[in-house]
Amino acid sequence: MNRRTAAAVLSAVLAAAGLSACGSGQGDDKPVVKTPPAASPSGVPSAGGPSATAGAGKGIPAKPDAATQAKYLAALAAIDPDIVNTKPDKAVDRGRDQCGSIASFPGDKRKQTDLTNQRFTSPNHPDGFGPEKAAKILDVVHTHLCPTY
Repeated sequence: MNRRTAAAVLSAVLAAAGLSACGSGQGDDKPVVKTPPAASPSGVPSAGGPSATAGAGKGIPAKPDAATQAKYLAALAAIDPDIVNTKPDKAVDRGRDQCGSIASFPGDKRKQTDLTNQRFTSPNHPDGFGPEKAAKILDVVHTHLCPTY
């Protein structure tokens, strides 16, 4: 192989490596919250990611019925009204996503609490509600949205 060909091949390899690094979240100021893969219609997580093995058969649960949702939102508001912050649908979606994290990290309460604190934010709490409230939020999510996890 001549020098030109070798240089062209090396340039192509380096360019491909550089493109694959784009958008990886490296260098961002905010932490990247990795969520488990979305559940299929059967409720089983799609292939890949830690929840495919750790929480086998568990993923993001279905939306709760109106009564369950009302109890869930009331329990969150009892911790801090700013958690729901006039956006009940967002609070429910964040809780359902947190159920996926519970399934992904079974038995790792510290990791679950950390992810809860990253996931539940508000304009008045852009960095989360802190570990104590996050642990309470996690308990509410677990109790109302995914009690079998």
